[in-house]
Amino acid sequence: MSNTQKIKVAVDAIVFGYESNQLFVLLIKQKYGKFKGQWVLPGGFVLNNEGLTNAVNRELKEEAGIEVNYLEQLYTFGDDTKRDPRGHTISVAYFALVNPENLNLIPDTDASDAKWFPIDEIEKLPFDHNKIIDKALERLKAKLHYQPIGFDLLNKEFPFSDLEQLYMCILEKKFDRRNFRKKILSLGFLNESNKIQKKGSGRPAKLFSFDRKNYKAMEKQRFHFEIKFVK
Repeated sequence: MSNTQKIKVAVDAIVFGYESNQLFVLLIKQKYGKFKGQWVLPGGFVLNNEGLTNAVNRELKEEAGIEVNYLEQLYTFGDDTKRDPRGHTISVAYFALVNPENLNLIPDTDASDAKWFPIDEIEKLPFDHNKIIDKALERLKAKLHYQPIGFDLLNKEFPFSDLEQLYMCILEKKFDRRNFRKKILSLGFLNESNKIQKKGSGRPAKLFSFDRKNYKAMEKQRFHFEIKFVK
């Protein structure tokens, strides 16, 4: 049987950034094509003889000028054969977690601009990119219950309240802070320092850092981290 398949393969990247107690998503402005001048997720077609991970890293470098330390394959989008006006295209989506302060956005190739958007301010996007972002946020929320989050999002040293704010920002819910602190510290991937941070009129707070070795070990082994929410 001859193969007449004419399906294109693409990759899309959902890069989450966290800053000032707010979650952001990286978008690029298209320079060419039907959606010229509109904001979309970084991504593009996979080249011949190119692996998927190499493709998404290349697109991030070309369109936004960035390299990320953490990438996870999210989902394959292709049930809608008309999701891309350029033809039948399936997209393998990846998501990353970064601290925007550590990245300098430099748009190039088919991107005329690159910008961080607060996730709750993203409007209707071309293709099915809103659906992809929703799926990535769903995965991120789920990960909080079985893997530690924060290594690439917080500063090297931070008060414990910053980690609490990060979790509450992603989950969009308040939780029992005393219970959360006790459980997080019991996992052993935070180091408490003797350094003190004082902001404004608030109480001085000790600074913490991630234990890189233990953090990476916890990332690999799944656990159940139950978060007790405030009703």
